[in-house]
Amino acid sequence: MKTNRRDFLKKAGLAGITLTGSGILGCKPQTGDSNGSAAAQANGKDWRKDPRWRQVKYGDWSGPGVPSGPGPMDHVLLKDYAPRSSVVAEKTTISKARYPVIDAHIHHYPGQGGHDDPEQALADWVTTMDEVGIEQSVVLTGATGDEFDDLVQMYLELYPDRFQLYCGVESSGIEQSDYPDRAVVELERCYKQGARGIGEVTDKGFGITRDRNLSPENRLHPDDDRLDAFWKRAGELNLPVNIHIADHPSAWEAPDVFQERTPIFQQFNQHGGEGLSYEELLPLLPSTLRKHPNTTFIACHLANLGNDLGRLAGMLDEHDNLYVDISARDYEVGRQPRGAAKFMSDYQDRVLFGTDMGMDQGMYQAWWRLLESDDEHMTGRVWWRYYGLDLPDSVLEALYRGNAQRIMNWETI
Repeated sequence: MKTNRRDFLKKAGLAGITLTGSGILGCKPQTGDSNGSAAAQANGKDWRKDPRWRQVKYGDWSGPGVPSGPGPMDHVLLKDYAPRSSVVAEKTTISKARYPVIDAHIHHYPGQGGHDDPEQALADWVTTMDEVGIEQSVVLTGATGDEFDDLVQMYLELYPDRFQLYCGVESSGIEQSDYPDRAVVELERCYKQGARGIGEVTDKGFGITRDRNLSPENRLHPDDDRLDAFWKRAGELNLPVNIHIADHPSAWEAPDVFQERTPIFQQFNQHGGEGLSYEELLPLLPSTLRKHPNTTFIACHLANLGNDLGRLAGMLDEHDNLYVDISARDYEVGRQPRGAAKFMSDYQDRVLFGTDMGMDQGMYQAWWRLLESDDEHMTGRVWWRYYGLDLPDSVLEALYRGNAQRIMNWETI
C-alpha cells in the first residue's frame, strides 16, 4: 500500500525526536495524540539494547564509556539541539577569496521573498560580490519565455559584466509529437536573448517537469528520447547544462532515529514516496552523458555523490563531458577534509565553485575559510563540524575561476 508522504512525515514526527540523558534518540509523544502515534510507541523502546543502534551510535567504541540514565536533557528536541563546543581552536578570518571567483551556481535571489525593491537588492548583492571577491555569478534561472526575457533585462542590461544567465527547458505539452522541435526552438530563442547555458535542470524522481501527477511512463527524465534533439543543440551552441539528479541520499532514508540529517532537512524527505529512488535516479546521469558526448554537463552538488567520492571519481573517469560543482555541499567536503582535498586535487580540472546559498557576505567568507584554511572544528550549518581543506594555490585557482573560464560560453550578446 502506498503511503502519502505528508501523512508519513507527520506520523514519523522527526521534529519531535528527543535527546535523552544517555545520548539515546527517542521520539517524544505528540500532544493530544490520544490513540498513541507511531512516535509515541517508539518512545517506549530502549534503544540501548538494539545492537544495530549501538553500532551506529558508538561504532567500535561499543558504548558511551560512562554510566547512563535519565536526566533533564531527556526532553530536549533534536530540532532545537545546538551544542556549544568547548574546543578552543584557531579561527582564521578570510574576508576576500585568495583569487577572483566565478560563482557557477546561484539563483534569482533578489526576486525571492523579502525584497521590496529587487533592483536595489541586486545592487547590494553586487556590492557584496565586490567585497568578498566574486568576479561573476552564473544565475541558473530555469526560466523560458517572458520570464527569462525579464531576467535578461534585469541582470544583463544592468550588470552585463557581472552575471551570466542560464535558461530552462520548455516543459509544456511534453506529450505532444512536436514537443522536441518546440523545445529546440525555445532554446535557440533564449540563446539569442542572452542565455549562455541551461539549468538548473532537476530530476528528484518525477522527471524534469517535477509533475507528480504524471504517470511513471510519461515522466520526462534527462535521458528521455524526447530530449535528444535539445541536448544535441545545446552542444552545438556550446551551452553547458547544469543538471541536478537525485538529492542527498538521506532524503530516501526513513525520518527516524537513524536519519543522518537533522529535522531542517525533512522537507526534502522522499522515503515511502512514489518517485524514483536514489539508486534508480543516479544511473540517469551516465545514461544522458553517454547519449550526448558532445554536450557539457555540470552535475551540481557534487552529483549528489559527495558522500561517496570514490563512486563520483569513477563517473568522472568514464565521462569526459562531465563536470561537477560543489554548491551547497559544504557539509560533504567539510566533514571529510582529507578525502575531499585529495579528490579536488586529483580532479582539479573538473570541479567548479558554486554557492546556491543566497547573498549573505558571511556565507561567502565561510566558504573561503573552509577551502583556504586548515582550521578545525568549525561550526557547520548541518550540525556536523567542518575542517578546513587548506587547498593549494593551483587547485584554488582552477576551482574558483579557471575551470569556469575554460568550459563555459563567454560569447558576448
